[in-house]
Amino acid sequence: MTNQLKDNLFVLIKSLTKSEKRQFKLYVGRMDSNEDSKFLKLFNLLDKMDFYNEDLILKKKIVSKLQLSNLKAHLYKQILISLRLNPQHKNVKLHIRGQIDFATILYQKGLYKQSLKILDKAKSFALKYDENASAYEIVEFEKLIESLYVTRSLSNRTNELVSQTNHLREQNEIYSNLSNISLQLYEKLIKAGYAKSDDESKEIKKFFKQKIKSFKISELGFRETLIYYQIWVWYSLLIQDFLSSYKYASKWIDTFNRSPEMIGIHPVFYLKGYNFLLEALALIKYPSKFKYRLNDLINVVEDKSFPKNQNLNALIFIYKYNNLFNLHVLEGDFKESLKIIPEVLVGIEINKNFIDHHHIMLLYFKIACMYFTVNDYDNCIKYVNMIMINKNIKMREDLQCFTRILNLIAHWEAGRDYNLDKIIRETYNYLDKMNDLHEVQKTILKYLNGLENIYPGEIKGFLRSLHSELKKFEDDPYEKRAFLYLDIISWLESKINNKPVADIIKEKALHINRKEKQTTVLI
Repeated sequence: MTNQLKDNLFVLIKSLTKSEKRQFKLYVGRMDSNEDSKFLKLFNLLDKMDFYNEDLILKKKIVSKLQLSNLKAHLYKQILISLRLNPQHKNVKLHIRGQIDFATILYQKGLYKQSLKILDKAKSFALKYDENASAYEIVEFEKLIESLYVTRSLSNRTNELVSQTNHLREQNEIYSNLSNISLQLYEKLIKAGYAKSDDESKEIKKFFKQKIKSFKISELGFRETLIYYQIWVWYSLLIQDFLSSYKYASKWIDTFNRSPEMIGIHPVFYLKGYNFLLEALALIKYPSKFKYRLNDLINVVEDKSFPKNQNLNALIFIYKYNNLFNLHVLEGDFKESLKIIPEVLVGIEINKNFIDHHHIMLLYFKIACMYFTVNDYDNCIKYVNMIMINKNIKMREDLQCFTRILNLIAHWEAGRDYNLDKIIRETYNYLDKMNDLHEVQKTILKYLNGLENIYPGEIKGFLRSLHSELKKFEDDPYEKRAFLYLDIISWLESKINNKPVADIIKEKALHINRKEKQTTVLI
C-alpha cells in the first residue's frame, strides 16, 4: 500500500465497488434526514480524491478540525454496516452471527421458545459447514436458556446438550492446538527460511515430532484436516523435502475436492493450498503436471461459482501470474513470458491496495529476470531499480541479495561501464553485511572482491573459475535453492560457451521434459 493511502477510511472507500457505493448511498438515504448529512458529504469528497488530503477536507468546511476524527469514525462505521447488508458479502460466519443476534433479541424479549428455535437452526447450519466455534457458542446459549427458564423441553435435551458441548469443546481444542503448531512452523519459515544445515533440520524435525504425534487424521473434522495438512506442508518446506510438500499440498486440495461446497466457504484456504501445490511442483521440476494443475486452478477461479471480492481477486492475480512466470521458466519459453508482462503491470495497479510490498517486488524481480534472459538489459535494470529504491520493501534478505547481483550482471552485460566499479562495491558491501550467508553467496562475495582487478583477457578464465566453484552447490540440498532465484550457473555457461542464456536454459528445460516422460515414478 502506498504512503498516500495510509488513512484507513480513505482506503476503505477506495476499495468499494460501484455497486457497493450505490448501496451505501441508498442505505444513507433511507431517511430524508440523512440526505444532506455531513458524513455523506465527506464520503463523496473522499470518493473523488486520488490521494488523502486532510487540508482539502477542512477547506471544504464540512466539519471543523476538532470534529473530523469523530465524523470519520462515524462514516467508517456506517460503511461497514452497509457492507454487512450487501448480499455479496453474505457468508457462513455472517449468517450464523446474524441468527445468534436474532435469537438474542428474542431472548431479551422473553420469547424463549422462538429464540431456541432459531438457535437450533443456526446450530445445524454451523455444524454442516464445520463452524465448531460458532456451534459451541450456540450450545452454551441454549444451555443458558434451558437452565434459567422452564421451556418444557429440558427432559429430552440435557444429555444431548452436554454431549454436544463436550464434543465441540474437544474439536475446538484440537483445532486450536493444530493452528498453534501451524503458526509456529510458519513463523520459522518466514523468519529463518529453509533449514540451512543438518543441525537446523534436526532441530525442526524434533520440534515437529513432539507436536504432531498426538493427532490422528481419522478423528479430525474438515477444518482440522486442512490445518493438519497445512502443518505438513510447512514442515516439508522447512526441511526442503519438496516431494513431501507436494504430497500434503495434494491432500490439502483433495480434501476440498471431496467436499466441493467448502471451496466457496473457505476460498482463501483453497487458493493458498493450490499455490503451495504449484510451488512444490516447480521445486521438484515436474512441468507437465505443473501446467495441468495451473490450468485447473485458473478454470476453477474463473468459474462463475467461485466467490468474488477484492481480497480474493488480489490473491488470484498473485498466484496466477507468479505461477505463469514459473511455468515459462520450467518450459524455457521466455519470449512467451514477455507477453504477460503488460497484464501483470495492469494487475499490480488494480490490486496495489490489496497486495503487500513483498509480492509486488517479487513480481518485479521475475519481470526483471524474464527481460534479462532475452537480453533486454535496459528493462531488466529498470525493474531491478524499482525494487532497490523501494523503502517499504519487505522481501527476504536472500531475494534482496540476488536482486543486487542481477543488477550488477545486467549493467555489465549492457556495457554500462561508467559506474560499474561503484555497483561492484555496493553489491559487495551489501553481501558482506548480510546475516547467515549461504555458501553460494559467500562464493559470489569472494569473487566480487577481485572483480575490479580483472583485465578483459582474463574474464573468461574468471567466469570458468566461478562456474566451477558454484557448480559444486547445484545439487546441495541446502544451497541449490539459491539458483531458483537467479540461475547464475546458466548465465555463466552462456558466457563460457558464447551462447544466449535463454538457449542454455531452454536446453535444460527440454532435458527435464524428456526425463519426465521417461520416468516411471508417479507423484
